[in-house]
Amino acid sequence: MATYYVNKKAQSNGDHEVHKSDCRYLPNSDNRKYLGEYSNCKDAVNEAKKTYTQSNGCYTCSNECHTS
Repeated sequence: MATYYVNKKAQSNGDHEVHKSDCRYLPNSDNRKYLGEYSNCKDAVNEAKKTYTQSNGCYTCSNECHTS
């Protein structure tokens, strides 16, 4: 299981990126929302979409859930 967060600030394309807690691109605590512990990024992205409909996996730490 990994701990996941979503970036509260959207990227320029409107995506809110989902990150694992150990990602080097994890935003600071003011700019992230705790999603919970999940065994895969797909479940974490689905949780993020409940708040931010345009959510996407981080290219670096959740690449299998990253879409272009």
